[in-house]
Amino acid sequence: MFPRSSEAPRDRVRARCPVLALVVLVLAGALAGCGTEPRRLVYWASNQGASTAQDREVLRAQLARFTRDTGIPVEVDVIPWNDLLNRILGAATSGTGPDVVDLGNTWSASLQATGAFVEFDEALLDRLGGRDRFLASSMSSAGMPGRPPASVPLYGLSYAVFYDKQRFREAGIARIPESWAEFLDVAGRLTDGGRAGLTVPAASYTQNAHFAFLFGMQQGARFIDERGAATFTTPRAVEAVLRYVELMSRNRVVRADDAETGSAPESVAEFTAGRAAMLIAQNSALPAIVDSGMAAEDVGVFPLPLPDPLPPGGSPVRSHVGGSNVAVLRDSPRREESLRLVEFLTSRRTQVELSRSYGSLPVVEDAYSEPEFSTGHAAVFGRLLARESVPVPMIPDESRFETTVGAAVRDLFARAATGRPVGREQVRAELARAQQQMRAAGGSG
Repeated sequence: MFPRSSEAPRDRVRARCPVLALVVLVLAGALAGCGTEPRRLVYWASNQGASTAQDREVLRAQLARFTRDTGIPVEVDVIPWNDLLNRILGAATSGTGPDVVDLGNTWSASLQATGAFVEFDEALLDRLGGRDRFLASSMSSAGMPGRPPASVPLYGLSYAVFYDKQRFREAGIARIPESWAEFLDVAGRLTDGGRAGLTVPAASYTQNAHFAFLFGMQQGARFIDERGAATFTTPRAVEAVLRYVELMSRNRVVRADDAETGSAPESVAEFTAGRAAMLIAQNSALPAIVDSGMAAEDVGVFPLPLPDPLPPGGSPVRSHVGGSNVAVLRDSPRREESLRLVEFLTSRRTQVELSRSYGSLPVVEDAYSEPEFSTGHAAVFGRLLARESVPVPMIPDESRFETTVGAAVRDLFARAATGRPVGREQVRAELARAQQQMRAAGGSG
């Protein structure tokens, strides 16, 4: 038997009253909150436009429509490319961060391997119109083979060469170069004094890695073999990287200053200021080119020329499957609202409007009923994305490949910019260092 309390019943009730009052207030506040604005979705967007400020303006207009239609408010933060991967990895590791995030599609498998993202099984893909609604090429870069994708395509991109038509006329160049040798000849004819034939963002590790992969495919090199192991130092891989860096070190059609150019918008600025006659870039560069004062009709575009003949084992690949995907964090407490945002971003109307704003390509088939995507510059990039692009290897260590190989190429350009020799020996040494870094970080090798 419990001992009897010395408190009288009325005293016990009086003692409990402050506690009961506090509980009532908390419950009342919670119930009152049911009628207030719902908690905002947090969306980390990638930098698609000429600046993060432009992205915020474009996305806030779109997301305002989403909020009007659904009642779900969204807080958007545009993350520069050089910071995005590390920010996403931090969120994946900590379990805290955004609800929805854009990611470079080449990182899809690496980020899926963290287990931090919702996988889009057939039921979820059906909510978006089904797997076949997306471009097959873009869908090939959405995650690890044999598993449901952990992201879905959002923006479609491919590489090509922009050129200044006036500079071509001044140099008497009447025909677009078709082979790599012709391309180097044209770039040399366009290089004079302080003006270069070509500009590249040689300090950007992401674009350096893209070009290493692309030139590697043309040379017959595979930086990642069929077992997922790094093979950075093969003769063909060395030749691929050397061919890219020699644009500055040997051919001298790229200015030494490009060794400090760290982003596509900076390369666009070089091109539109007249300091370079050609620019290797993705289709999203066109709006920035026009915004900088060049009329679209004064800018031409052609596919990146191939070596002729192709080296043994080489592939006639002119771009990797470029673009950005969108993903939902598994730990998001607002998964349903996040999926509704993904539905909105991949809807036909939003795809068309975002592509118009950014110069990207829609990643859903039904958006191509708009004639603007089958004519002019968009038609060239669209054909490249659909027919002459291949995905980077969809393996867990792909993002580490980008950071290590991209940094090695950056350092080789820095070496070339200071007049130090860059030959096969130097390229092999940098790639060997990159391969060792992958091993040290637990990557393939």
